[in-house]
Amino acid sequence: MTAESPLVPFKPRSARNGMVCSIDHLASGAGVSVLRKGGSAADAAIAASAVLAVTSQHMCGVGGDLWALVHVPGEPKPFALNASGHSGSGAEISSLHRDGLADMPFHQDPRSIPIPGCVDGWLTLHQRFGRLPLQDVLGDAIDLAIEGFPISAECALATKLLKEVDNTQDYFASGPPQVGQLIRRTKLGKTLQELVRGGRESFYLGKFGEDLVSFGAGEYSPDDLLTSQADWVEPLSVEAFGQKIWSLPPNSQGYICLASAWIADQLGLPTDPSDPLFWHLLAEAALQAAFDRPEVLHQDADGEALLASERLQPRASAISTEQASTLPSGVNDGDTIYLNAVDADRMGVSLIQSNASGWGALVFLPESKISLHNRGIGFSTDPNSVAAYGPKRRPPHTLAPTLIQNLDGSLRALVGTMGGDSQPQIVLQLLARLFVAGQDPGTALASPRWRFSGSSSNGFNTWANPEDVRLELEGDHPELSTQLTRLGHTLSSLPANSSAFGHAHIISTEGGLLSGAAEPRVSVSGTAAY
Repeated sequence: MTAESPLVPFKPRSARNGMVCSIDHLASGAGVSVLRKGGSAADAAIAASAVLAVTSQHMCGVGGDLWALVHVPGEPKPFALNASGHSGSGAEISSLHRDGLADMPFHQDPRSIPIPGCVDGWLTLHQRFGRLPLQDVLGDAIDLAIEGFPISAECALATKLLKEVDNTQDYFASGPPQVGQLIRRTKLGKTLQELVRGGRESFYLGKFGEDLVSFGAGEYSPDDLLTSQADWVEPLSVEAFGQKIWSLPPNSQGYICLASAWIADQLGLPTDPSDPLFWHLLAEAALQAAFDRPEVLHQDADGEALLASERLQPRASAISTEQASTLPSGVNDGDTIYLNAVDADRMGVSLIQSNASGWGALVFLPESKISLHNRGIGFSTDPNSVAAYGPKRRPPHTLAPTLIQNLDGSLRALVGTMGGDSQPQIVLQLLARLFVAGQDPGTALASPRWRFSGSSSNGFNTWANPEDVRLELEGDHPELSTQLTRLGHTLSSLPANSSAFGHAHIISTEGGLLSGAAEPRVSVSGTAAY
């Protein structure tokens, strides 16, 4: 692969009626099956999300969080869903200091496990925009959990992290799983069946909730689980690249997707994506948009203020075509899934669901075998921080799906990715390739990428020391590297097709037909259409 001529393993698919893109053909197929039965794009997104919670628990699951943007034709703006969970009422920052922790614990500690919001997200999305009964929407996920699914290469490899983790027998019934081996997750399937029969109470106030409270040992109280973790919130938008681009408000880092697009739109990007300035200016826009994230992102941050032109224009003005800018101040382990869905009425859903790191907190609850996320690593241990750990708070979130409208308000595209801190950087590159370079979704996705990484980055702390970040290129590009180094960038590289550069999907509606492609860095194409 070169920067000029990417290999496109999965050409864009076209469709008249509906489309779903995800990392897994089983999930995308479940979504399209729901569309064929008369379900909405929201039904399809939930169906695909639920299948991934069964087949791809190394990346997402019902023990994690969820965010979504929903385009409804005729509505002036998308509907935005924040289903990221709150910390428990027993969260005390003094406990971290007593344990001598300078950072939030990464694994097997309830302090980094906010109450999972995924199921509340499904139910809230379904209640407002679903057309089919929940039983039909979750049917494929239940069947795959109980009757079994062939494990993917990525998931089979990831089970190496579970050898010393309790309650993971589903994956090791016949020894270390081999690619394609049938895996049954019966207790998870029964949990989903109970959710269909009993609704929210059967999950949060049932065995899952009881096990969560028991594991928390005071972090959560039963009363914490009475309140839904999902809220409809006001989305944020900017106009850039001739489009109206929407994302989610804080506590999401979606404002960075929008700020970087706005900044890049001021710079006169070359239309040729092989031009080193195309790479340089996009990287500079991403850096200027994000470097102060730890100081400004928290659950109560004012998203509109973060996107104000008087705040962003000086950042755009600091960018030069001649050299890398100086900031005003001193392997990606993220595991997340992004998916999107469009129906025949052109409702569009851009949805993201996450564990945070691989398998989350490496905690599986004993009854349901559900793994818990570790999104609480986004909190700060500094009591003076705007994002300090404390009771009933939402941590800063890397999840940032986007939805693009034409300036007349009609749906143009759905774009998103996994990737921890690098999500806005990947989204920016895809937006520029689509709307500046004019590439089709398959070419945009297959093209090589870059991301910022710190010398000791874990995928979630890139901006802890922004002057220390380097520009990491996907693959070997000697001429491009020479030019970027000349401009002042500190470079490193990772092999091509590394998941460190995200798992992204695009559905475009240009010309009336749907055109979509799923991430080629995943071994199986995940685009389904009808």
